[in-house]
Parts: sequence; structure tokens; C-alpha cells
Amino acid sequence: MSYTDRVFKNMVRNILENGISDEGLQVRPHWEDGTPAHTIQVFGTVNRYDLQKEFPILTLRRTYWKSAWDEVAWIWQKKSNNVRDLSSHVWDEWADENGSIGKAYGYQMGLPVKCRGITEEGLKAAFGERRFSQKDGMYLLDQTDQVIYQLVNQPASRRILTNMYNIHDLSEMALAPCAYSMTFLVTGRKLNAILNQRSQDVITASAWNLVQYAMLTYALASAYGYEPGEFVHVIGSAHIYDRHIEMAKELLASEEHEAPSFEVNPDVRDFYRFTRDDFSVRNYEYNEFHHVIPVAV
Repeated sequence: MSYTDRVFKNMVRNILENGISDEGLQVRPHWEDGTPAHTIQVFGTVNRYDLQKEFPILTLRRTYWKSAWDEVAWIWQKKSNNVRDLSSHVWDEWADENGSIGKAYGYQMGLPVKCRGITEEGLKAAFGERRFSQKDGMYLLDQTDQVIYQLVNQPASRRILTNMYNIHDLSEMALAPCAYSMTFLVTGRKLNAILNQRSQDVITASAWNLVQYAMLTYALASAYGYEPGEFVHVIGSAHIYDRHIEMAKELLASEEHEAPSFEVNPDVRDFYRFTRDDFSVRNYEYNEFHHVIPVAV
């Protein structure tokens, strides 16, 4: 049966049995009716997945993987912080009247910075004829481009990582990034990745974030000549909201199915050219889940 389902159930069970409630404390999140949204949480959850063995998608309930990729593309390809550039509406609650979520997510990924050790030959190998600006004798690359450059030219690097949790800009973000950092490491011909997440609304978004960043890892591996390796999901606060507890118990009792197959279009050799149509999920069986999950904001 699905390894991903078992990992999810173990995480949910651990929170329900060992989590600590923040009832009685002043909390930032609230429900639509204004009621404080309290949680039970555990600290320091680490889940590991072998991307060669299984595409990590839940079968306990459906995960809309195409919409999950659209959000990855919004952040990592378009580098946008405007919800009008996103096909789903998951960020609408945090957007201002112009659609902006402030200096968060895509804004951080798209900031060009001076980078040492970048060569014209290396840029051509990674990006073809695309041109990059320079400042003070150094090329300017944003965070997505830095990852690609290193995967192509410096696979032994232990500095292939991104960070969207910019302290200087937090006051201008509608929401501080939850999934804020990716670390990549090449071992042999395998591309491994760690997703660092400060906070995880487990019932609403755990499956969503897992699929998103696993797909990102598959895409980068395929485009630049690697095999997908291990994906590690590190969560600071893994929590279940008070109004999600009964749903969590229902998911624990749900039937598990076999994991579906997953394929990436091998002809795409440029990360920026991937669309959701370049991914294929076959034989995806899942349980119907008839609840509308309320989201704390």
C-alpha cells in the first residue's frame, strides 16, 4: 500500500496522541467568524521519501496535483507575488485590492543578487543565449537561476539552496512563508532535496506542499540530467486545528490504496519550459472526502 499514506497517518496519530494544545494562549490565526483558531502541535517532524520508489501523493483523499504544480510555477518560474498570475484561489484571502501578497514567495525568488564565481561559459551551459546583467563585475542571478546554474556547473556544491524567509522584508509580507527553504544535494547522479517548513497546517496543506516540492525536485532532476533521489520534509510546527480534529480521525480510518505512477516529459531540458501538461499521474485511486476544510487566516 501507499508509503505516503502510512507516513501521513503516523504524523497525524502522533499529533493527536502527543501534541500540545495552545488553548488559552493568544494566537494570530482566526476562523472566518472571528473565533481564535487553536491547534494541537508537535515540534520537529521529519518525513523521508524515496522519489524513485513512489510519487508521494495521498490516496486517503484527493490531492489536486496540477493545481499544486501551478503554485510552484507561480513562485519558481513566474516569480510572481500577485494572485492574478495564479490559476487557483488558495492565496486570495491574503491578497490586497491589487492582488499582491507583498514581498513574499515569488518576490523573494525573483530578486537578482550579485553572485561570485559565475562565468559566461557557465551561463551559456545552463541557459543558452539568455543574457544576464552585471554589477560591480559580478553577474546578477535570482534564486531559481542560482539553483539551475549550480546543478549544471557545480554539482558538488553544498550551497544549492533557496531561502524566502527574508527577515528584512517580513513586515511587507501578507504572510510569512511557511514552506520557506529548499536545499538540494547531488549524490552520484541523484538529486536529493530537503523542504524546510516553519509551520504546517497538516489537514489542509500537508499533502499539497509535499506534492508541490516533490514535483519541483522531479522536474529539476529530469531537466538537468539527474535521477530523483530522496526527498526530506522537515516541519517545525506540525499542527492540527481544533476544527479539523474530527476530519483527522476520519482520515486515520480511511482505506489506503496503491501509489500511482508518475512521469515527467523527458524532452523538457529547461526548467522554465515545464507546464503541468509535462507531468503524468496514472492509476491514481483515492477516497472521496466530502468535507470542506475551513482555513484559518
